Amino acid sequence: MNLEASVVVVGGGPAGIAVAIAARARGLDSIVVDAQMPPIDKPCGEGLLPHGVMALRALGIHLDSNTAYPFAGIRFSDQDSSASAKFSEGGGFALRRVRLHQLLLNRAALAGVSFLWGTHITDIESNHVTAGGNRIRYQWLVGADGQNSGVRKRVNLDFHSFTKKRYGFRKHYRIRPWTDVVEVYWGNGCQVVVTPVGIQEVGVAVFSRDPRLRLEQALPMFPSLAGRLLGAIPTSRELGNMTTLMRLPAVTRGRIALVGDASGTVDALTGHGLSLSFQQALYLAEAFEDGNISHYESAHRKINAMPATMTRLMMLMERSDWVRRRTLRLFQKKPDLFTKLLSINTGDLPLSSVGAAEIADFGWKFLWA
Repeated sequence: MNLEASVVVVGGGPAGIAVAIAARARGLDSIVVDAQMPPIDKPCGEGLLPHGVMALRALGIHLDSNTAYPFAGIRFSDQDSSASAKFSEGGGFALRRVRLHQLLLNRAALAGVSFLWGTHITDIESNHVTAGGNRIRYQWLVGADGQNSGVRKRVNLDFHSFTKKRYGFRKHYRIRPWTDVVEVYWGNGCQVVVTPVGIQEVGVAVFSRDPRLRLEQALPMFPSLAGRLLGAIPTSRELGNMTTLMRLPAVTRGRIALVGDASGTVDALTGHGLSLSFQQALYLAEAFEDGNISHYESAHRKINAMPATMTRLMMLMERSDWVRRRTLRLFQKKPDLFTKLLSINTGDLPLSSVGAAEIADFGWKFLWA
């Protein structure tokens, strides 16, 4: 069958559906092709930072306490210190990945997006793709097919640099959340992140460089958390995935663009993944309408710069117990500093808001923490 669309998206996860919705909002016909069948789950962080919530709202999806669980900030803890910071603008929301996927599917249906589920892309040409016996002509092609993107490989954009691989494993538990923040527990060689995803459910994920480390082995390293979860009934099976900082020299070529994890990744510990995907989708659709995806290339570099920096900083804390202990001790003593850094991380404050004198003062306090 011969089909045609202004935008053909390869990959029906949140990033791909977001691009299709944004393109339809600008009057562009969109077809999403995916080899899987919905709903699609993935072991990723399930919290959306405030700028991700705003981007999702621009796509026509308004999260509230009826559809997601609100959280107000982040808490870092280790065996010696605990520090919390609240968002200065708006708030975050968390929800199960399959629930988010369904909300995006519902919005896409209202927007008029077409889908080809259970369909493999078998060929990519300069003006059409072949998918499940269909020949689909396109004006723009989008690779939204994850960190191992086949589109990226086929169009020779697969030259990238990345940090050492880390591994994350996530499971959900039926228990009432005990806090209004996302908690990050720092231990020797691993971190455990607790995200409230419902009024009676939390998601718990462990991150480390050891592909064999599972939650069952990690939780005893954090007695207070293990005590809270004692007797809690698992509500999902444990799923795992690789996480890393991966950067590409380019995310566009001709009439083809990459979005979401296909366009580069940040470590899941930063919490930026989904938020970046939705921001990228909005910029990419705008570039399609303008007929110039070089605008997307520059926007992509800009919005990914701070999350990449935060990944490097967190990985420094992950590699060095000395750095981690002093950082958390300083954040505990200076909560305003932690709040400011969180605001920079979420884009509420520019990096330029930290002056040279403040950086020097931070260094001095860090050494004496």
